[in-house]
Amino acid sequence: MASRTAGNSRKASLSRQTSESSIELSLDLDGTGTSSIDTTVPFFDHLLTAFSKHSLVDLTVKASGDTDIDVHHTVEDTGIVLGQAIKQALGDKSGIGRYGDALVPLDEALAQAVVDVSGRPYLVHSGEPQGFAHHLIGGHFTGSMVRHVFEAIAFNAGLTMHIAVMAGRDPHHIAEAEFKAFARAFRKAVEPDARVRGIPSTKGAL
Repeated sequence: MASRTAGNSRKASLSRQTSESSIELSLDLDGTGTSSIDTTVPFFDHLLTAFSKHSLVDLTVKASGDTDIDVHHTVEDTGIVLGQAIKQALGDKSGIGRYGDALVPLDEALAQAVVDVSGRPYLVHSGEPQGFAHHLIGGHFTGSMVRHVFEAIAFNAGLTMHIAVMAGRDPHHIAEAEFKAFARAFRKAVEPDARVRGIPSTKGAL
């Protein structure tokens, strides 16, 4: 079930219930980076908290699922709902900057993200070092889930996203740098631009 706040407010609240997970999520694109995150997957909580803080999106997530089997279903379904909420909160995308980019370091790690609120889902993801996808970060979060979350967000929010790891050794640092870079690029892309009139596309729709 989904709802959108009336008027010019860019908020959304959604829930998703399956046999594998239960997700409740709300966000405000015009927030201050306040978050309350509980997915029962601690490192994923850490990444979503970083996304909220650096995108300035207020984000509340309450999720649970069959983490006794694997964190995959809970993490993936949270990414799906986050993407759907972003799409709903953006509305017709009138007045936004549309494009955003960021280059973010975290100690030895360096990640770059470029976002286009295009309405065309696409993810280009590269540069994670060999073995990263199989590494258990914090003992429970597989490195492969980083790309999987970005796929879920991109395809459900209608974003074109290019994310590249430029440098890095520590898997924790690499994953966190990727999320922070995405957050900063996303912030620029969805921010209102006072000079933009209507929808920023020659087609008149995004």
